[in-house]
Amino acid sequence: MDFSLTEEQEAIRDNVAKVCGDFGDDYWLEHDRTGEFPDDFHAAMAAGGWLGIAMPEEFGGAGLGLTEAAIMMHQVAKSPGAMSAASAIHINIFGPHPVVVFGNDEQKQRWLPDLIEGKVKSCFAVTEPNAGLDTTNLETKAEKSGNGYVVHGRKIWTTTAQEADKIMLLARTTPKEERASRTDGLSLFYTDLDRDYIEARVIDKMGRKAIDTNELFIDGLPIPADDLVGEEGKGFQYLLHSLNPERVLVGIEGAAIGQNALDRAARYASERVVFGRPIGQNQAIQHPLAENWMELEAAVLMAMRAAWLYDTGQPCGPEANAAKYMGGEAGFKACTQAVMTHGGMGYAKEFHVERLMREVMICRIAPVSPQLILCNIAEKVLGLPKSY
Repeated sequence: MDFSLTEEQEAIRDNVAKVCGDFGDDYWLEHDRTGEFPDDFHAAMAAGGWLGIAMPEEFGGAGLGLTEAAIMMHQVAKSPGAMSAASAIHINIFGPHPVVVFGNDEQKQRWLPDLIEGKVKSCFAVTEPNAGLDTTNLETKAEKSGNGYVVHGRKIWTTTAQEADKIMLLARTTPKEERASRTDGLSLFYTDLDRDYIEARVIDKMGRKAIDTNELFIDGLPIPADDLVGEEGKGFQYLLHSLNPERVLVGIEGAAIGQNALDRAARYASERVVFGRPIGQNQAIQHPLAENWMELEAAVLMAMRAAWLYDTGQPCGPEANAAKYMGGEAGFKACTQAVMTHGGMGYAKEFHVERLMREVMICRIAPVSPQLILCNIAEKVLGLPKSY
């Protein structure tokens, strides 16, 4: 059992950290204030070839695995950019995976190189206001029309729709009452985000202001038949191929944000003197931070184990879910403790820990709630009766 990184993996870690190092606290604080998309950060990551780390080499990607993607996103989220930096490029890592696995050669050649080079930005539209995590009950419809489809419906929590040129869209092509099973009848499309037919309304949210999140109103969007990914009606099954990687990456990102906050808290506790001694000399300050360190290390190890299982072709559902749960929970706990360690200054934006606490909340909520993960582990690992 070897926990060390290969030379190639160490190079990935160090080079990504170097790119992120050019975008410091002031840069991300300003983007948090203005809400401006971090185009120059996105461009720097594209220039380094990082947007295609897990995409096939024949289309300009690096052809590496989830392990290497996790190492990369750990460094991105551990940087001052936190979840804003991660979300600026997150869709590129495993979002296009259904295209890689189920798209035809013409589609891959048409779509992937521009994504890898950063010439095109995309967004992912799955969740709906009335369905939430119950994806099989979504209502957005794609109806046949000539040599293609016409789509009507609504989506919510669609990230980067203000910036995107393309949209990965899940829509119903078979009415619910005619489907063979709950998971049939949904189709996956990758097509132009045509703003003549799609209105994207920004959701004013708690954190990560630099990365827009939107509700979409789709009214008669025409989609050519050539933009259907794989077979009609099999879209839900195609999405499953990217679920475990997404959970691993979100988990390790949550842990990374927590590690960033922990580093800041430990440094502050060493420097802040009250009653003639550093506050970090007090066990009431030390012990919670030490506990944070252990929990964050465990979360990172679980994410790396899940990534290894995925890359070696082994089942990894429970481990991927556990990685997401542990990273989200440990990251939030560490960020909260960092704010408390700073005392009143933790509430001030200039110390950045309040921003980290706001951003890490995403890793608890999305892409699946901690409660559903607990239900899944109880049923699939412990053999307990299904509760939902």
